[in-house]
Amino acid sequence: MRASTTGEPTGSRGHHLRFHVPHAHLASPFGDGWFGAKAEDFARFFGTPTFLIVQTVIVTIWIISNVIGLTKFDVYPFILLNLAFSLQAAYAAPLILLAQTRQADRDKALVDADAQHREAIAQASLERQELAARHAEQMLELLDQNTKLTQMTQELTARIVALTDEIHRKVVVAAA
Repeated sequence: MRASTTGEPTGSRGHHLRFHVPHAHLASPFGDGWFGAKAEDFARFFGTPTFLIVQTVIVTIWIISNVIGLTKFDVYPFILLNLAFSLQAAYAAPLILLAQTRQADRDKALVDADAQHREAIAQASLERQELAARHAEQMLELLDQNTKLTQMTQELTARIVALTDEIHRKVVVAAA
């Protein structure tokens, strides 16, 4: 759907999403490219149970393997593990905050678009009510005209009957 310079979709004045078009650029919180999609997936993954379970399993294996002596690359106090957590936090926190900020921007834009949509619906409803009132007035006027025409027809019919009776009497009197 293309948008006009006013932000409305061209050729579809009544389209139900016409107020959302000006905010389409907010659809992807990290941009429209592959990096944006991956960054958003990454930020969303941090809050999932899967992430917590996988991280817990990896940390548990890491600590157990270093404590029982399977490896000696990060012995107690696990400085390398702390460094990994710090690095993870350094990237995760900004991504999560960015995702929240962009989501708030999208939510606000969608609320504004929905408010515009409700206003348009209310305006259209008022226009329909005004049109219905005008039609009702026209119908009443037409009914009034029809009543007057019916009365005129009844009066003419009565005059025709009277004239017919008068002609009939004159023809009967003349024939007699």
